[in-house]
Amino acid sequence: MTNITFFRSDGIFYGFEEKGHVGYGEWGSDPVCAMLSSLTMYIVDAIEDVYQGEVRYDINEDDTVITVRSKSALPAYEADERVRYAVSGLFLTYYKMLEDMLLHDDMYEFTGDQGLTIKVVDKDYE
Repeated sequence: MTNITFFRSDGIFYGFEEKGHVGYGEWGSDPVCAMLSSLTMYIVDAIEDVYQGEVRYDINEDDTVITVRSKSALPAYEADERVRYAVSGLFLTYYKMLEDMLLHDDMYEFTGDQGLTIKVVDKDYE
């Protein structure tokens, strides 16, 4: 089971934490885990390379935990509103994409008992 918790402050998405293994396929060849990993690195690379934003990420392979946070999504840390909207939009889009997959679980076999859960928590950036 993979649990993804999105972080939001004052209604603005600024990061997420992914824990666990989806269990759709064998370790190392699971297409759903590959999708999640690819999207995670896409977000990190877009923040750093496209928007020149600040992003912190940690990959703990032993515990299967990935954490991504970006101050650049928040007005207290980023003056350029275009950067803020773009960065927070990446996190929001990822959340909405996963939410859509779970809402249409008849189309995605992996969302059953083993698969994927998502939630949003409101907390200040740390």
